[in-house]
Amino acid sequence: MQKLSLERELKNNAYPGRGIVIGRTEDGKKAVTAYFIMGRSSNSRNRVFVAEGEGIRTEAFDASKLEDPSLIIYAPVRVLGGKTIVTNGDQTDTVYEGLEAGMTFEQSLRSREFEPDAPNYTPRISGVMEVEKGEYHYAMSILKSNNGSPDSCSRYTFTYETPAAGEGHFIHTYMHDGNPLPSFEGEPKLVGIGGGIDDFTKMVWESLNEENKVSLFVRYIDIATGEYETRIVNKNERGGNAR
Repeated sequence: MQKLSLERELKNNAYPGRGIVIGRTEDGKKAVTAYFIMGRSSNSRNRVFVAEGEGIRTEAFDASKLEDPSLIIYAPVRVLGGKTIVTNGDQTDTVYEGLEAGMTFEQSLRSREFEPDAPNYTPRISGVMEVEKGEYHYAMSILKSNNGSPDSCSRYTFTYETPAAGEGHFIHTYMHDGNPLPSFEGEPKLVGIGGGIDDFTKMVWESLNEENKVSLFVRYIDIATGEYETRIVNKNERGGNAR
């Protein structure tokens, strides 16, 4: 598979929707994930990421303008031991509870399917990273309608063991802008991962379409120790916050 430039993939797509990147730094020492959200409606754009425990959640930037919290207010990132869960919806909780109960990532998602937002039927994209005892693996999933038909759910899981340094995978909800929005197709894109957390965060944020981007979360996890750094950037706030 050809390794793509994440920067070019983002700059050349005005509306990939919501996206998850998971990979490994060039020096092999850090596990990397990024999650971004975009919006076309005022309701979707009226959001920010805020820290919650070891993860994050979305909340309305202006609560008085919140129209419909379903599908837009959720916890995109939660942590269970050495596992970091990243998704584009409330299936974060489904995966967390499934893993806690001893189920696999794939089994946990069996109870879920694409979002009920006709006519788009937005795919549910999910990822889980496992960093433990100096080892690192990750998996990604997409649950999507059958070519836009809500009568059938297609389920795909991709597992990456001992990922290579300087490489990652990128999956997003929509191929591009449209009405209805066309669902992502194929397996997650192989992309290069480079730079420290601040350079990587800046690259992703500045590559997203200025009009449609809403929020970005980035985390670098030290594979040897499990310690991590986080960056959060919100369009509805000046700058971002980090910890």
